[in-house]
Amino acid sequence: MTEENLRIDKWLWAVRIFKTRNQASEACKKGRVIIGGIQVKSSRVVKTGEVILIRKPPVVYTYKVKGLLQRRQSAKIAREYYDDLTSVEELNKLQIKEKLFFSREKGSGRPTKKERRILDKLRGD
Repeated sequence: MTEENLRIDKWLWAVRIFKTRNQASEACKKGRVIIGGIQVKSSRVVKTGEVILIRKPPVVYTYKVKGLLQRRQSAKIAREYYDDLTSVEELNKLQIKEKLFFSREKGSGRPTKKERRILDKLRGD
C-alpha cells in the first residue's frame, strides 16, 4: 500500500487518535467515524485535506488531515499530520461529564446522610 492509499483505521491509529488499530476499526464499524457526512468503513482510503468527525460520546471530535502517516510515531511528530478543529463547546462537554460523576474510594461504603446532602448540593439537585 503506498502512502496515497492509506486506510482510515491505520491513519487514526498512526496519529494516535486511538490507542490500537483494533479500536479504530471498531469505531468505524460502529459508525462513529464520519467523512463528508457519510459513515465510513475501516477500509476507506483517507486523503489529505479531508475533514474527519469522530464520535466518542459525549464529544464529537473534528480533525483535518494534513498528511498521511504510514507508521505510528511519537505524539509530537503525529501532531504535525492533522489539525484539531474540535470546538470549545464540544470540549466543555467533557468537563460537564466530570462534574456529574463522583468517585468514592473502594470499600468506603454507602454515603452518610450528611455526605449525600453535600453530593446533591454539588450536583445542583
